[in-house]
Amino acid sequence: MKLHRNWIPCGLAMMAAVALTSSCGFHHKKYENPITKDTEQPDKVLFDKAVNDIEHGRFEVARLTLNTLMNTYDQSEYMAKAKLAIADSWYREGDSHGLAQAEAEYKDFILFYPTMEESAEAQEKVCLIQIKQMEKADRDATHTVRAEEECRTLLTQFPNSKFAPQGAQMLRNIQEVLADGEYQVGSFYYSKGVYYSAANRLQGVANHYPLYSKADQNLWKLGDAWGRLGPRFRDRAADAYTRLVRDYPLSPLADAAKKKLKEMEKPIPDPDPVAMARQKYELENQDKPGMLGHFWGVFRHSPDMSMAAKSGQPAMESLKPETPVTVRLPAGAATSSDVTATTITGPSALDTKPDARQSQQNAPKPDQTNPGVQTSK
Repeated sequence: MKLHRNWIPCGLAMMAAVALTSSCGFHHKKYENPITKDTEQPDKVLFDKAVNDIEHGRFEVARLTLNTLMNTYDQSEYMAKAKLAIADSWYREGDSHGLAQAEAEYKDFILFYPTMEESAEAQEKVCLIQIKQMEKADRDATHTVRAEEECRTLLTQFPNSKFAPQGAQMLRNIQEVLADGEYQVGSFYYSKGVYYSAANRLQGVANHYPLYSKADQNLWKLGDAWGRLGPRFRDRAADAYTRLVRDYPLSPLADAAKKKLKEMEKPIPDPDPVAMARQKYELENQDKPGMLGHFWGVFRHSPDMSMAAKSGQPAMESLKPETPVTVRLPAGAATSSDVTATTITGPSALDTKPDARQSQQNAPKPDQTNPGVQTSK
């Protein structure tokens, strides 16, 4: 009993020490973009002072110093660095207001200095700002969609940057969450026996997110959903099973998919060697959350991206919802729900047909004393 009483304050003291060490480590985190040039120029002195304040968590003081630098030495060679440091100070501040201000400052920096290597870093930070605010797959996807857009911008505008590989991995992580959200909706419809809706959702996941960690389970449910809709969708069911066998040969569902194809008298494809190598790599490099990760996962609002793919090209376009099979389309019409516009090159109906409004103005007006009689103008 005596040991127990002594253990509690000791344990609390250790926890307090760890918390204090972590806090100090956070406030003294080195700044990523210092100026290494050894000079005593007044603008450099101001910049170094601001960096010291950023590293010690005095963000407002740092911004005042940086604004003094920019206003006093408007021709300084450190103008770009100062502007980036202001954005970084907001980013380090970390609350919702700080992140919003950081995003605006990073966007301004990219606009003013698009050719600097730091612009790619600024775009990466914009992507991270959205990732920090992402919710789980079954919740509001606003920040997840924004994060996908910003990471795609990093890869398209700065493809040769040193930040591009990390941007590609962030995009794979984000698309894991988006795919999981669509898969959960499709699985819900599937469990309720609403197979038309289930097939529509699951088909979109299969077509757009081949790197999804549950792509094999998605294809299995997709094949079964199409199969339950009758003989008219037999080929679609076979296609789902074929893709499962060919593209995910190491899946535990591959043998069951082969059996389905045999029952349907459809050819069983050989495994794609590239897909097999990628799947083997993913299984060997998979991040498996520990016991504490499973426990705390229930309470955290951020999504679990540990199962995201570590290789492969992420989708470079946003998901286009499939048109439900219950909707009748004219022959040759597109199957996606995109709205398209065409440029008119020749005369249109507006040029060749009379103006309906003019015809209405010239129409005879009714007699007010006798409504049944028309009078000419």
